[in-house]
Amino acid sequence: MFFAVIAKDRAGCTALRAQTKLRHSAHLDAAAEGLRVLQTGPLLDESDAEVGSLLILAADTKETVEAFVNDDPYAKAGLFAHVEIHPWLWRRGNPYVTTPIKPGTSVTNQETNP
Repeated sequence: MFFAVIAKDRAGCTALRAQTKLRHSAHLDAAAEGLRVLQTGPLLDESDAEVGSLLILAADTKETVEAFVNDDPYAKAGLFAHVEIHPWLWRRGNPYVTTPIKPGTSVTNQETNP
């Protein structure tokens, strides 16, 4: 199953984000049992400053995702003000779809399960 994680930073934590970035990146690279990191990147404000994170993960369970996010050095350092974890149905641009998607049709999780 796929999950989208949206984590927004606490205000005024630019230095904390910079100080923890290498450990955060290593955490993403390591992934976890039952979890793969598919896409990541910082959320930006109007001046292109990093103010949060977006993760697209493939995981066995939401609890696996929660544990992974809680173990993230950003989370452990107290960077995040708010974290949302949403089950996500990846349709367009999904490399795991085994058959072409015809316009007007929907994709089920079974068709997109990695």
